Amino acid sequence: QVQLVESGGGLVQAGGSLRLSCAASGRSFSTYAMGWFRQAPGKEREFVAAISPGSSITRYVDSVKGRFTISRNNAKNAVYLQMTRLKSDDTAVYYCGARQSGDPSQSVSAYAYWGQGTQVTVSS
Repeated sequence: QVQLVESGGGLVQAGGSLRLSCAASGRSFSTYAMGWFRQAPGKEREFVAAISPGSSITRYVDSVKGRFTISRNNAKNAVYLQMTRLKSDDTAVYYCGARQSGDPSQSVSAYAYWGQGTQVTVSS
């Protein structure tokens, strides 16, 4: 089992940048694929980015490609989401998810463990 805690959210102007962090506790973090998802008010939780346990595979939703970068540091039990050129459409609560698999799935239902989320608000 793994516990996840997100941080780094906040209020930023359009065009700005933020770096989200997700700290994991528990054993065998390096065997988990990790994902970032987001949920805007009145909408379902949606996939943003995911990374395989060894960082060899990364996936992104089309709307963030070229702007967001997912990375991880297994020695620190952490995964990150660097967000640049932020837009008002990026406003949402961002969640970190973990699944004990080598496949960085884009499906919400594939992830068994979730953090509490961190709010990102982009003002235009």
